[in-house]
Amino acid sequence: MSATEPTKNVGYWERLQHFTWAWFALPLSTAGIAILLAGTPHRFDGLTTIGKLFFIFALVLYVLAIALITTRFIMFPKMLQCSFVHPHESLFFPTAILTLANIIGCAWIYGSPYCGHWLVVATEVLYWLYMVMALVGAILQYLYLFSAPTHRLTIQGMTPAWILPIFPTLFGGVLASILASGQPPSSRMAIVISGITFTGLGWMVAILMYSVYIQRLMTFGLPPPNLRPGMFIAVGPPAFTGLALVNFGSALSDLKGYGYFTDNTAAIQTLRTVADFTAIFLWMLAFWFFCITLVALITGLRKMSFHLVWWALVFPNIAFALATGRIGQRLRSEGIMWVASAMALALVATWLFAIVCNVLAVMRRQIMMPGKDEDKGTEEALAHGDKSLDASVDMWAECCTEHDEARVITADLSTHRA
Repeated sequence: MSATEPTKNVGYWERLQHFTWAWFALPLSTAGIAILLAGTPHRFDGLTTIGKLFFIFALVLYVLAIALITTRFIMFPKMLQCSFVHPHESLFFPTAILTLANIIGCAWIYGSPYCGHWLVVATEVLYWLYMVMALVGAILQYLYLFSAPTHRLTIQGMTPAWILPIFPTLFGGVLASILASGQPPSSRMAIVISGITFTGLGWMVAILMYSVYIQRLMTFGLPPPNLRPGMFIAVGPPAFTGLALVNFGSALSDLKGYGYFTDNTAAIQTLRTVADFTAIFLWMLAFWFFCITLVALITGLRKMSFHLVWWALVFPNIAFALATGRIGQRLRSEGIMWVASAMALALVATWLFAIVCNVLAVMRRQIMMPGKDEDKGTEEALAHGDKSLDASVDMWAECCTEHDEARVITADLSTHRA
């Protein structure tokens, strides 16, 4: 069924065909809120309980999302392959891995006071499995993007979502900093070093992608209003990196007299100082991207309708708020900590707003509909019968490119008319 046919004729099972990887941004944001509430500087009775409720809700949403997308692939087998090679939907696959990392972090934060040594072992095993998934995913996904047909991805269609495949390695550093404090010294050292390594990888790749993103903005202007919330994804890399560095500085204190720090005890204080001020250095870049996106969002507010990319209003900014709070704690600045607490409150309100808009969009058939989701163009390609997957990929790539060009032309015409 094409996107031009009446939406009332689209049944529930056909709508399930358009349950894309981008839906994992919902449990990702929910688990992120749980971590945020655990790390908010100013607390009140019941805040931990609210965080636990968000954690449980994130688990339910994650299991539900896995069940629905599995059902989609069972009912429409070709969609599995297409979802990994589609120029837009495939970029959101990392949100499924990121959600797993957030859930592991929540399990440690909220479970460690009540569980025995088994949770220490379980989280360590899950951590290493996650790191393998993050690295393999980043290598394979970017390898495919690099070797894809030249017409498949264009500069005018570039969004910060191109950075998403490296996000799991970035968050690997944050996850390492969360788990390290509860691990025995031998495991703690390995987790800290691996976390720093993966954070470095994620940050360097993000810098390279920033150059393409800035070029796209300078050449073609802002994205269409509906997609501007996705610009908040650019806030994530410096925020995640800064947060990981500050947390690693704290974790290093427990490694005095062990391994490398046996003969280099003075290095711990030096590294902590460097980590703290590097985090402050990176925080300003996150703030710059945040302000640009916020102003761009406000200017296009009246032309916006809900898309799943709206969840970028939440999950990248969670790292920004957490980094702000940790910097405030390290500097012992009550003012900065109050700013972080205000950011946490604003993000909870944003999460409530986004989930209401999400539910309404499903009910009003604005998403999970032919031609309205991240899998746009897939049906047109698969409708050509016995063509090979590669031929189908090329076909809907052309279709998606046409959609992107039409979108840019329409936006330009609207600007000139205004």
